[in-house]
Amino acid sequence: MTTFDKRSDNRSAATLTMADVPVAILAGGRATRLGSITAGIPKALVPIMGRPFIDHQLALLHRHGVRQVVLCLGHFGEQIVEHVGDGKRFGLSVRYSFDGERLLGTGGAVRRAMPFLGSMCWIVYGDAYLDIDYGAVLAHFVERSEPALMTVFRNAGRWDQSNAVFRDGYVLRYDKRQPDPEMAYIDYGASLYRAAVLNRIPFDEPYDLGDLSHALAVDRLLAGYEVIQRFYEVGSVDGIHETERYLADRGSSA
Repeated sequence: MTTFDKRSDNRSAATLTMADVPVAILAGGRATRLGSITAGIPKALVPIMGRPFIDHQLALLHRHGVRQVVLCLGHFGEQIVEHVGDGKRFGLSVRYSFDGERLLGTGGAVRRAMPFLGSMCWIVYGDAYLDIDYGAVLAHFVERSEPALMTVFRNAGRWDQSNAVFRDGYVLRYDKRQPDPEMAYIDYGASLYRAAVLNRIPFDEPYDLGDLSHALAVDRLLAGYEVIQRFYEVGSVDGIHETERYLADRGSSA
């Protein structure tokens, strides 16, 4: 089994904080499931309770201690840059990485953004609202030696197709293309990676981050962290309505 140095960030696990670890937000997709809603805007700017969704997402990350964000952009990305700017009004430092002339997929986008991501980073989906204890997840990861960690939720096919087998602290199988009944868990949408393993992704080529996660699971190199709070998303019309209800019930706003 390949091993990775969990101290590759040259900092003591006891002193590493959420502010030290950048968050890459994957926000470059075309949002085809939303039809006319995203005919002229990216998913990140879909209105939720009167504000663009990304306002809510960035406010959530800031509340959990995040201070560095890298937005991985493609389709309609310039609109996101114009809206978010340098991130100071969100209490964040925001930088940008663009796919270029062709969309690179989730993995290709992360690979292109690596100069901004340091020795360790979070990767979250740009259409997901994930209200969890990020600090607890980070603390768990830095005490382990695996190169990556996936948060997982016991979905059992309820809100989306389950795609993972999680047991004894590991994601033992992950496959979003060929799920099977044994897969009771789902990739929750917030993962941690060490830079060394992200170098496996080919540069400037379309690549799905799920393929890297699948390979790591096969080699028993993908740690898992179970969360119990369901995920919310704005990638579908039903998801938009559910996210709005959740934020309204909590009295949350950007």
